[in-house]
Amino acid sequence: MPQLPQIRIAATYMRGGTSKGVFFRLQDLPAAAQEAGPARDALLRRVIGSPDPYGKQIDGMGAATSSTSKTVILSKSARPGHDVDYLFGQVAIDAPFVDWSGNCGNLSAAVGPFAISNGIVDASRVPRNGIATVRIWQANIGKTIVAHVPITDGAVQETGDFELDGVTFPAAEVQLEFIDPADEGDGEGGGAMFPTGQVVDDLEVPGIGTLKATLINAGIPTIFVNAESIGYGGTELQDAINGDARALAMFETIRAHGAVRMGLIQHVDEAARRQHTPKVAFVAKPAGYAASSGKAVEAGDVDLLVRALSMGKLHHAMMGTAAVAIGTAAAIPGTLVNLAAGGGERKAVRFGHPSGTLRVGAEAALVDGRWTVTKALMSRSARVLMEGHVRVPGDSF
Repeated sequence: MPQLPQIRIAATYMRGGTSKGVFFRLQDLPAAAQEAGPARDALLRRVIGSPDPYGKQIDGMGAATSSTSKTVILSKSARPGHDVDYLFGQVAIDAPFVDWSGNCGNLSAAVGPFAISNGIVDASRVPRNGIATVRIWQANIGKTIVAHVPITDGAVQETGDFELDGVTFPAAEVQLEFIDPADEGDGEGGGAMFPTGQVVDDLEVPGIGTLKATLINAGIPTIFVNAESIGYGGTELQDAINGDARALAMFETIRAHGAVRMGLIQHVDEAARRQHTPKVAFVAKPAGYAASSGKAVEAGDVDLLVRALSMGKLHHAMMGTAAVAIGTAAAIPGTLVNLAAGGGERKAVRFGHPSGTLRVGAEAALVDGRWTVTKALMSRSARVLMEGHVRVPGDSF
């Protein structure tokens, strides 16, 4: 039986923050995949190597973790005041779907560099030397991100001495501003930063009990609970949780019931089709521990400890969007994140995660009895790992 040959699609494999993904220009995708729909999803799954019942993604570009099963589609923005439209697809590893419900904060660091290098940003906006300011429209969540990208001799500078825990080698620093990161519209998830109207809720989780929880839409919808309430200390590394099937089931149950409480889904059964959002994280007061690299993190190095799960597993470091949620919640008195950090008003926190520490800032204010956040800030790095073409069978989408 004759088979269609493989096709070539221009693509770039990039690291952004502590994630990796396959980047495409919208115009380079096959015509059938230039519009949202089944063809696009099928193409991206095949590029990444999903669904894979073996859980390894051997026959694709993915690397069998939530941090590396990612795709990005970029195009010149028609939106006033923006340079590039950024669409993120989180590809499930062992199931046949792509989750478009949220952003990837880590890969956001690579959007500006890619857009500049691939001619999406007007050349007039890129200095010969200095910092290029790239205004990004995050199409998944309808928010603006501003990336400050270093430029040397007219090209993106990727090398440097900026160190990021969770990334082995130093690189050039890319500063990110997440503008108005909280959900204050009338859309999904209750249309508010705190969809229940409370900074702390009693979340009833069958089989687990009633947990204190901060449910917040900022950066990405996130459910924060206290580590001690679920039997943890906040210093755990991946092996302590990802090898424990009962623990993973517990976190998924918390996530599903939190998603219903936030108005993201109507029934807990829907959570299985919405793996990317919301995130679930647990917080604790500062304590010393050895990071996954062996690096010692002392209690005095951090304001609090945070561990977060992504796509059903404990993240090896911290998702960028969850870091935005952490910074935002820390800035608002009374949230579980704020209380773990010592309470009071604060504009920035340094938190401990499995790979080390990260600092994130947020500007919050109480306006007419309602908390608002104008922006969250953090630094990441990004670089091209490989560029050229990916190949997929012609009948795979």
